[in-house]
Amino acid sequence: MQKFDFSVKTRDGQNVDRIQIYGKDLADAERKLRQMYRHCEVTQYKTIELDKKVSQSADIEEVLTLITKHD
Repeated sequence: MQKFDFSVKTRDGQNVDRIQIYGKDLADAERKLRQMYRHCEVTQYKTIELDKKVSQSADIEEVLTLITKHD
């Protein structure tokens, strides 16, 4: 999924900046935006590049050791 950063003008005329939404593409993210801000005007948008970090995983034994560890 991609992340998009929107700036909008609400139907009341207020500017809202830095609304970050995940979406499969721009159309999907804008659809989600319009569910939150009905009848808004998109004034600006950009795609945010996500870092391709490798997630670190732990097995169940490591997690249980951390939970039950007493100092």
